[in-house]
Amino acid sequence: MRAMNDLLERLDERLLPAADPVRAAGMAKYMKNQFPFLGLPAPVLQKLEKAALTGLPHPSEDELEAAARALWDRPQREYQYVACAYLIRHMDVPGPGFIEVVRDLVTTKSWWDTIDPLATRFTGGLVRRHPALSEVMDAWSADDNMWLVRVAILHQLHYGADTDTDRLFGYCTAQAGHRDFFVRKAIGWALRHYARTDPDAVRAFVEKQRSALSGLSIREATKHL
Repeated sequence: MRAMNDLLERLDERLLPAADPVRAAGMAKYMKNQFPFLGLPAPVLQKLEKAALTGLPHPSEDELEAAARALWDRPQREYQYVACAYLIRHMDVPGPGFIEVVRDLVTTKSWWDTIDPLATRFTGGLVRRHPALSEVMDAWSADDNMWLVRVAILHQLHYGADTDTDRLFGYCTAQAGHRDFFVRKAIGWALRHYARTDPDAVRAFVEKQRSALSGLSIREATKHL
């Protein structure tokens, strides 16, 4: 697709010459050496990304998918960051079937640095636009893949008063004893964020589930209560 090729060429022209091998080594170490990096700090990456995207046409859904997958295939982690930003930028494009693309991205090269924007900004927006996808979130919340669980728990993070509390509290209850740090942390984060909207509901939920929730989830949930 021409649009995807133009995007990749523009990014390569700007990102590759700006690479910093010394910084890249430190960034890779911070991410447990799971991914190679170009070594671009966030402000620099965002500036270069903006320059690359300026003037490009609005993508179709197929073009959006092709771009996201192509960026995900690139070895350097910054390209996955651009993919997340590009998806969020074009939140108005995808239909409900795009959730299968999201699933592929969530379960590939998985780590918190891409999972969290995909969960809180993109998946949340997709579900808000296509409410029937809440049933997909129900399935993900009970999946064996911990990253899908994290996405389900966090997808309503910015819903505020529109939060489906039955789902939020239900997911947290079902996964309260999850063995993984990232799920326990997500539970606490989601509850803490919702406490901005309804602190009494979160306080009551934590008290009711105190024996089931991990200490980490409780500390995160009640940090500002």
